[in-house]
Amino acid sequence: MNKKSVIISVLVVLLVVLSYLNVVPQSGAIYLVFNMLLIVAGFYMLIKGADIFVDGASKIATKFNIPQMVIGLTIVAFGTSMPEAAVSIKAALSDNAGITVGNVVGSNIMNILLILGVSACIATLPIKKNTFAIEIPWVIVITVILLVLGINGSVISFVDGLILCGLMAIFMVYLIIQAKKGESDDESTQLTEKDTMLKLLVFVAIGIVCIVVGSNVTVDSASYVAEKCGMSSRLIGLTIVAFGTSLPELVTSATAAKRGKVDIAIGNIVGSNIFNILFVVGVSALITPVAFATEFVKDTIVAIAAAVLLFVCVIKGRQLTRAGGIVMLICYAVYFAYILVANYAA
Repeated sequence: MNKKSVIISVLVVLLVVLSYLNVVPQSGAIYLVFNMLLIVAGFYMLIKGADIFVDGASKIATKFNIPQMVIGLTIVAFGTSMPEAAVSIKAALSDNAGITVGNVVGSNIMNILLILGVSACIATLPIKKNTFAIEIPWVIVITVILLVLGINGSVISFVDGLILCGLMAIFMVYLIIQAKKGESDDESTQLTEKDTMLKLLVFVAIGIVCIVVGSNVTVDSASYVAEKCGMSSRLIGLTIVAFGTSLPELVTSATAAKRGKVDIAIGNIVGSNIFNILFVVGVSALITPVAFATEFVKDTIVAIAAAVLLFVCVIKGRQLTRAGGIVMLICYAVYFAYILVANYAA
């Protein structure tokens, strides 16, 4: 770690320790600002924790000669969805269903309209044949399924969770077939002499602790800020929490576009959206029923529309151009304005 990362990590740990010690007066503007800082600290812990966990677990798997294909399809794929999963599960257990569903739906909308929109404005994004023909339609189908399951009883039940996890298993089989054909984008994991088993186990443990603590801090602080600022848990899940858990995708996609490495950008975002619905919501529902408020019907329809828009934008030339990116950004701006007005008008 460089000096800057060490300083940021120390400040984050200090903020979290102060929150657990309850030394900050729990009222007034100071406590509100403190919770806003805790949201940022929680996001930092979630993102760094997921990175540390994935890196450590991947190297352990490599030490045991587990094929790179398996590592990529399990540890890496699930690890990158850990921020959304941790926040959603914590929110569900804390009866903050607005954050649970809002985080997933909001992240999916943001991934397509905002992240791909920004990336396409930087560089034209080509799309692979399978992503266009199979994966984007699959996103549309499973988002419709999420909507149907949510409307039916206004809750994502244990049985619904089994359905989503079953669909996740089908998608994993598809990924395995693609990987065997040599169409997987996973990079090999490199080991060095410093990567001892003890060190890697410590890294995995640190990653898990960061993810758990980060999710606790994020949900609790976000809930407090939402209450004090007159924001519904739905709004904060769709915006602040969704943005925080989507930061890795935003940074990765924008950086890749800037450097000209754009061949897998759309595929990665589409894959993330699939994992968000099937893995995050599915696992959350297996742990505890996830309430699906009436307000989320409109948001889920927007998520479906965003996926359809992506499909339409890439039909011509099998690429997402700057014009398509601008259209996506305008659509997100309109949607963002709508949920803000709807929140404060209610």
